[in-house]
Amino acid sequence: MDNLTLARKEGWQRFVNTPARIPPEALTRTELEALGEDAYEDYNRQRREWHANLGPIRTPQLADLHEDLWDIVDSNLQDGDKAKGAVAIDAFPGLGKTTAVLDFAKKFHRRECKEQGTETDQGNERWPVCRVGLTGNTGMVDFNRAMLAFYAHPGGSRGKAPEYAHRALDNVLSCETKLLIVDDLHFLRWRNTVGVEISNHFKYIANEFPVTLIFIGVGLQARGLFSEGHSYEDAVIAQTGRRTTKLDMLPYLAKDDADRDQWRKLLLALEQRIVLADKHPGMLANDLADYLFARSTGHIGSLMTLINRGCQRAVRTGAEVLTRDLMDKVKNDEASEKARAELEAAIAAKRLWNRSRKAG
Repeated sequence: MDNLTLARKEGWQRFVNTPARIPPEALTRTELEALGEDAYEDYNRQRREWHANLGPIRTPQLADLHEDLWDIVDSNLQDGDKAKGAVAIDAFPGLGKTTAVLDFAKKFHRRECKEQGTETDQGNERWPVCRVGLTGNTGMVDFNRAMLAFYAHPGGSRGKAPEYAHRALDNVLSCETKLLIVDDLHFLRWRNTVGVEISNHFKYIANEFPVTLIFIGVGLQARGLFSEGHSYEDAVIAQTGRRTTKLDMLPYLAKDDADRDQWRKLLLALEQRIVLADKHPGMLANDLADYLFARSTGHIGSLMTLINRGCQRAVRTGAEVLTRDLMDKVKNDEASEKARAELEAAIAAKRLWNRSRKAG
């Protein structure tokens, strides 16, 4: 299905239980130059790893999504004879939806294990969360086998789709799983035989499995997940949509003072996490606010990529600060680069905001 470590319970456990990273000590330029060769290389290694993992940032978008998810997941404590409502996170790429959901799932996993222990009353391992990633060729057999692979079930190599489904249900019940995350749902081709089969299977899971389904994808509404339709296939798929609450994550905008204030707060939060010898207050929020907005188009994923790569270059070259000249040499994703010229022209013409009033 995918090659992420989160596709296996061991990788998920590491993700959940690994303590938060401790940032490298902030050194001045003088202290940096006083390091021996080995110490300098080790310090830079620490900073490479740190800057590559700056998130997640608790943005208003992430906080709002988490509040909605807590409402839905905690309200799904109905008795087993009632189908549980599902959630679909439908948003453009680069807005941090997967990061936000995984951060929520980590908190949920920790809460469940803290309240009820790491083992069930029957002595089985407790796995409050199961995550499955989809590909463009996913069918029912593949999906069920991926669930079995997450739990390291030995019966995932031989059988038929119904047998895999029953084994997956046994795992969910034995491990008291309550949250099933289905990532990259947009890879499915909904209006073919496989899409209808998977949609039916999701309905089966919602009816029979005591879990809340969280779908993550791009353009799910346009693909028909929430539409009623008139054909049999549309009606089948719409059953999933009827039981699914759509949530989204929006990019940062540039309309008014509230937007400017949100963008500035995000940049200030990032500034605090950056470890560069010549970093100074306002390095991002004052000096580069317009520039970073134009280059990221307000998408936090593109912004984090740009900041990460800029920090790597600043450390490697000895610049030890983020400036426009340095950042101009750093490449970003293609979608952001294509939109950059238009946004920069709009900012220059003052059709978009220039700088937060709080910046002075």
